Amino acid sequence: MRYAETGFNLEVDLTRGNIERVETDPRDTELYLGGLGTNAKILWDRVPPEVEPFSPDNLLIFAAGLLCGTPATGCNRTIVSTISPQTRLMAFSMMGGFWAPELKYAGYDKVIFRGKSPNLVYLLINNDKVEIRDAAHLQGKGAIETAELIRQELNDPKVQVAAIGLAGENRINFASIEQGRSSASRGGIGAVMGDKRLKAIAVRGTKDINVARPAEFIELCKDVLNYIKFREENPIPGVIPILAVLGSPQEMKIHDEKWHTENFVWGNARLRRKDFWNDDIAKQWYDSMESFRKRFISCYNCPLECGATLAPPGQPTYMMKCFTKLTYSMGAMSDSLEFGLRIAQRATEYGVDGYSAPQVMAFALELLEAGILTEKDFPEMPDDNAHGSEERFYYLLDIIVRREGIGDVLANGTYWAAKEIGNGAEEYAHNNIKKIEQLPLKLGWLNPIYFLMYCTGAKVNITQIEGQFPQAPFPKREHREKFVKDWFQVPDDRFKQYFLDWEPRGENSMPYYPTVEMTCDIVDWMEKMHYIDDALGLCAGLSSFHLKPPYHIHNMPKFISAGAGIEMDEDKLSKAAKRYRTLVRAVNIRRGMRRKDEKPPEDHLKKRFPELEKELLDTYYKFKGWNNEGIPTKESLHELGLDYVSQDFIQRGILADGEEIPAKEALLEIEPA
Repeated sequence: MRYAETGFNLEVDLTRGNIERVETDPRDTELYLGGLGTNAKILWDRVPPEVEPFSPDNLLIFAAGLLCGTPATGCNRTIVSTISPQTRLMAFSMMGGFWAPELKYAGYDKVIFRGKSPNLVYLLINNDKVEIRDAAHLQGKGAIETAELIRQELNDPKVQVAAIGLAGENRINFASIEQGRSSASRGGIGAVMGDKRLKAIAVRGTKDINVARPAEFIELCKDVLNYIKFREENPIPGVIPILAVLGSPQEMKIHDEKWHTENFVWGNARLRRKDFWNDDIAKQWYDSMESFRKRFISCYNCPLECGATLAPPGQPTYMMKCFTKLTYSMGAMSDSLEFGLRIAQRATEYGVDGYSAPQVMAFALELLEAGILTEKDFPEMPDDNAHGSEERFYYLLDIIVRREGIGDVLANGTYWAAKEIGNGAEEYAHNNIKKIEQLPLKLGWLNPIYFLMYCTGAKVNITQIEGQFPQAPFPKREHREKFVKDWFQVPDDRFKQYFLDWEPRGENSMPYYPTVEMTCDIVDWMEKMHYIDDALGLCAGLSSFHLKPPYHIHNMPKFISAGAGIEMDEDKLSKAAKRYRTLVRAVNIRRGMRRKDEKPPEDHLKKRFPELEKELLDTYYKFKGWNNEGIPTKESLHELGLDYVSQDFIQRGILADGEEIPAKEALLEIEPA
């Protein structure tokens, strides 16, 4: 008997209209855990680096995490993986809600799509009944609207639907997949879904999931729930509001946005407004949120209620995506939160990423101001008003999603659009790492931890890399001493000492403290926790994103042992996470990624430290078992049981006897279709 997982995947060939139920190998679960881990193995095995994102041979994988559907609190994440049209690398994006547990209850761990349908379709999964259905009547419909129409069509309100909007249908490079209470947004995975002519996946399941040792598992779940209650009653003092409590950083209960609005940057990630927040703005934003928000909501099997449904007057109800509360207002240089909440509803129906879309629109306006684009490129675009570029943002969102005029170019994201526009436009595509827009953040001083996370992260989303270790030193040692007293989540007490000795000023301050070696240790720990979450299907808001979370390296092995029946300890779990993290790296290395691609935007840091930055990358690469080009060495691959990767690398001329061979080509520059 298989525990926690079902042991079966659905293989759907959209070209042929063929559906297969395929039994999986339990040894893969032990090695790669599930979710992201086994997704990476499938992409490595079945998608060669020559395959373009919009090729029928590219796969689109929807995976439920290993512990999804079990009683484990907050284990509800769907991990969607493919080759990104924006980065040309492996994309993996998580969405919460109820979809992944429903897939497990229908009897499947993953749905793997290949090929392209000749017509627009959606997939219906109802336990053992699986069929491809015509979706012509859903063409052009919004993502949330599509889900509701499918539920009405099936006469079943409990059906869970993941769908794309018009952005996905039109293959916008930053198109998302929407799922009611969450979305998978980064890397343009919605564009791949649209390219395959797949409008939606509707799932209904009524089967059971077995756990290996139920009594032990339930006790572990009780411990987590008790700790959540403790943290609700005891927020962490001295940190920003979203870190003081637990939960995904939706900020639906938080009204004080002084820190974000004054420290993150506005427009196309260029301008900080240090004096923005005042009493008048605070009241306006409070009133907007309170009037728009209808109720707090949770994802499957979670008590936190960190999401909320919003109902702008005259518009349909929707759920706010993570941090999109601010991105559109700040991108348009608007002082109105109401504008941001309204345009986010339209953007959600269209299905676009809330990080990239506002920056692309602000980028277009900067090009207009600079004379690189002209008024002729924007026929009938409204003028700015006293509240910034609000009406222009509505106009730009529409022409981008519909690929009309210059919108057809902007739809590919700032990196690719700038290359096509030319005439100095590339200078304005200044907030990219690996060709995708980053969180609009500028740092006045090099933070070595964030430097490594930004440069080397494969998730291209800083909020899904950071966590666990505080973002900055506390002002006084007595505050730090109080913080570490109950900090049992650390993998080793040395991390407590790192933090105790971290000072705001002096010898033990940034950029030379934490030291290079400490920084590597901290970043590796934080990244490892995210990768474990993404295999188990665990929400980062209860684990890797937060300080002092209920899930940590000490109890996660116990959940896997009692839940999946795979005997696990901390060392074995750490090695498994390193194995599939290295495999994700290998997929990208095979597609051309090298050290030159792992650098922050030129103006991301006000003051640069080239020698220190080089030392950080050199040391971290060695720490991870990679050579100076960032390629996993033959020795490190052997230690992880990934000899098949080194054999492939040697055959392709990427490695020779464990040493790098200079890449013949740069990161694959596949032009947007």
